[in-house]
Amino acid sequence: MTLRVTSPVAGRVVPLTDVPDPVFAQAMVGPGVAVEPDRVAGEAVAPVDGTVVTLHPHAFVVATADGAAVLVHLGIDTVRRRGEGFTLHVVKGEQVRAGQPVVTWDPAEVEAAGFAPICPVVALDATADALVDQAPGGPVAAGDALFSWQR
Repeated sequence: MTLRVTSPVAGRVVPLTDVPDPVFAQAMVGPGVAVEPDRVAGEAVAPVDGTVVTLHPHAFVVATADGAAVLVHLGIDTVRRRGEGFTLHVVKGEQVRAGQPVVTWDPAEVEAAGFAPICPVVALDATADALVDQAPGGPVAAGDALFSWQR
């Protein structure tokens, strides 16, 4: 089975190694890509159909029916904002569809507060070779394919 993982935000696709955090850059939590978001307020959307299994203002995980879990992290060290600037649209345990709004945030405001707004999108518990058809670096819209996860 192949799972199509889509971009939660509009921006520019960059390699995970560009994320200014070694945990993400070295793929310690799993392989994936990152999106350098456009600096406009907007919604971060679900990257896959599934259940919201982890939910914080700055990060969320959506797990598919067969257990594939995708982490979306809105900015680096944004946990230190304690939810400021983030508005949740779902609750933990809620079923979501790919493209459904999960969080509203403002990458420009995050950056102005001194945090990198880059968004890692990670396939949890996956091996690097399980990700194929990775989007090339460059512009991406929310909902565009980032990679396919062979399971």
